[in-house]
Amino acid sequence: MLKFRSQEIFFVSLLVLITVLTTSDLISDYLEGTEAWHLTIEVLVVLMSVGGIAYLLQAFIKRQRELEAVKAQLLETKDNLSQAHKQMSTAGKEYAQVIQKQFETWQLTPSEKEVASLLLKGLSFDEIANVRNTKEKTVRQQATAIYRKSGLSSRHEFAAWFFEDFL
Repeated sequence: MLKFRSQEIFFVSLLVLITVLTTSDLISDYLEGTEAWHLTIEVLVVLMSVGGIAYLLQAFIKRQRELEAVKAQLLETKDNLSQAHKQMSTAGKEYAQVIQKQFETWQLTPSEKEVASLLLKGLSFDEIANVRNTKEKTVRQQATAIYRKSGLSSRHEFAAWFFEDFL
């Protein structure tokens, strides 16, 4: 179904009105025996008006088809994004389980596991302390214990250990 804008309706209506009025004038002039050159001009005006109407309708139909194609593409893109989001969510959950298993292998305490997860998310020691309602010094001590148990020397090495395979 075509959806016309108000300005499109205005111009098509204007051209239809011009066509109707000029056609009625043409018929009247013909019946009165008006000269051929005058009739020819009126015929040209009618033909140009009809041509303008046809052109505008064709442009409207083309635009509508393009809009439908864009809508179809948008729906397909939304579906693809939704599927990708589901896949990423599934992969994230699976990877979170892998990370937790590694924490178990390193024998981290529950508090160290929480700090380690927050370190992997990129939080600073101060931010981790605020999230956990502890002191920054406590978080630093737990981070040191995490690095020692994992055999790694810094938060960068710790994060890289988990993300290295993704690169």
